[in-house]
Amino acid sequence: MQNYAQAVKDFVENHATGLTVAFVTGVGVLAFRRWMAGSVCRSKVRLDGKTVLITGANTGIGKETAMDMAQRGARVILACRDMTKARIAADEIRQKSGNGNVTVKKLDLASLQSVRDFAKDVQENEDRLDVLINNAGIMMCPKWKTEDGFEMQFGVNHLGHFLLTNCLLDLLKKSAPSRIVIVSSLAHERGRIHFDDINLDKEYKPEKSYYQSKLANVLFARELAARLQGTNVTVYSLHPGVIRTELGRHSLQTMALWKRILFSVLIFLIKNPWEGAQTTIYCAVDESAANQSGLYYSDCALKTPAPHALDDAAAKKLWNLSASMVGLA
Repeated sequence: MQNYAQAVKDFVENHATGLTVAFVTGVGVLAFRRWMAGSVCRSKVRLDGKTVLITGANTGIGKETAMDMAQRGARVILACRDMTKARIAADEIRQKSGNGNVTVKKLDLASLQSVRDFAKDVQENEDRLDVLINNAGIMMCPKWKTEDGFEMQFGVNHLGHFLLTNCLLDLLKKSAPSRIVIVSSLAHERGRIHFDDINLDKEYKPEKSYYQSKLANVLFARELAARLQGTNVTVYSLHPGVIRTELGRHSLQTMALWKRILFSVLIFLIKNPWEGAQTTIYCAVDESAANQSGLYYSDCALKTPAPHALDDAAAKKLWNLSASMVGLA
């Protein structure tokens, strides 16, 4: 035993510098991982008797948000395109939360007809809607088009949710106080609304389209909040963080091999879906945010978005363009 202790002592003395570097690096990595995890929603609010609708709730942060809402006692509607995955997710949520009031409805945000059919179903069969969470999205896909001929990322991330929200406003007002939560991204800071080429037919780049759609989310929340003043329906947009989800699958396919290898290592340092859902949950339930509307959040706290996301004239212009594109009066 004495020989073993001496051997350890000798090893430490001979490799003091290397061991110090390894220790400091390890502490740094752990600190960075903790920082990346962000804040956690601390609200204990119950949602018994309330109805929460979440788009894209069969995976990622949408699924984690649905789990949280179910654990709080809400009736949860999973609005999803892939019904097989949605039913599997709903079964898991029912089992883990102990809440059997979790249902699935078909919604394809790339089809305006699907959005209208879905909204009609909700209007006819739901007595109330207390929280609408516009979570579904697509990121940096190739130049695809929606069923109605719109550029896919702008069509799904913004136009589909724009129409859905407007179709459900009467039910939200009837259920007030109610909330509308719009999942955007820090990527909005790099975005610009290309009013002269909204579908990016002149020059399509996946990242350019994604940035535009995320800026549209923040501008939509701002203008919607202005239009809902006095209704007791509040609106929130947010950045969930950098998260390990399926959302980035299209961008990964086009990455160089060395970038994919590096990403496969770094991915363990970014948020998992539960951590990524916390700001969405905060905006949906936290008492301190109840009287705030049209603002932007990150890490469960109020943040200032990019200056061009505060442009009221651009928000109104985008609203009018969007209404025209989806056929709203």
